[in-house]
Amino acid sequence: MHHTHYHRPASVAEAVKLMGEHPDDKVLAGGQSTLPSIKLGLLAPEGFIDLAGVAGLRGIAVQGNSISIGAMTTHAEVAASRDVRSLIPALAVLAGGIGDRAVRNRGTLGGSIAHSDPAGCYPAGVLGLAATIHTNARQIAADDYFKGLYETALNPGELITSVSFPKPEKAAWVKFRQPASRFSIVGVFVARTAGGVRVAVTGAGPCAFRVKALEDRLSAKFAPQSCDGVAIPADGLNSDLHGSAEYRAHLIGVLTKRAVAAAA
Repeated sequence: MHHTHYHRPASVAEAVKLMGEHPDDKVLAGGQSTLPSIKLGLLAPEGFIDLAGVAGLRGIAVQGNSISIGAMTTHAEVAASRDVRSLIPALAVLAGGIGDRAVRNRGTLGGSIAHSDPAGCYPAGVLGLAATIHTNARQIAADDYFKGLYETALNPGELITSVSFPKPEKAAWVKFRQPASRFSIVGVFVARTAGGVRVAVTGAGPCAFRVKALEDRLSAKFAPQSCDGVAIPADGLNSDLHGSAEYRAHLIGVLTKRAVAAAA
């Protein structure tokens, strides 16, 4: 039988200290990816560092023209937040469509983007809104954060504390979901911001990514028809029993068009 140990730090400093002392332990946020991985035999951590008792990692605050969301804030809390629904309604829609009620009431923003599942919804929202990931050590721009399959810019011992989302001029989220898991076969987050239009995609590649060809068209004219005729290469996209790379490439264009229509 595999024996594990359990830690429940009370502060970010204590959590980071434990991460340094126990590098083979798994940091536990909502556990919605960790626990199924253990049940499937894909993960056997030496122990757990549970963040549930860490003060200051939960909550939503409006800061000028942006919203700061604590890493341990659940999907359900984001979806129900009056502030999020007022300033960035597309983000509330995204959070409200993750998994089922049980997942939404346990899963967290920080856990989702730290795990960086290739079909996770939050990575597209973080990238599409040009969010900033705040850790115990630094700030990371969304464009620099997602690196590859389950790979992020986080260093060993680095802990996400919050994510700040600037308010866009317009934004929308549309996903084509896998009906059993409710993960994104393809999901697209479109945002028109002061810096231009951003089109962020999840479910189609190893990690969330932007589509410059669509962004250029939509920056020139933010209208659904601007997406017509933009060819999305299938090279490097995911291909599995739910859809081929070519199918996912096609869905990117279709869902972007729908998202622009919803935003406009």
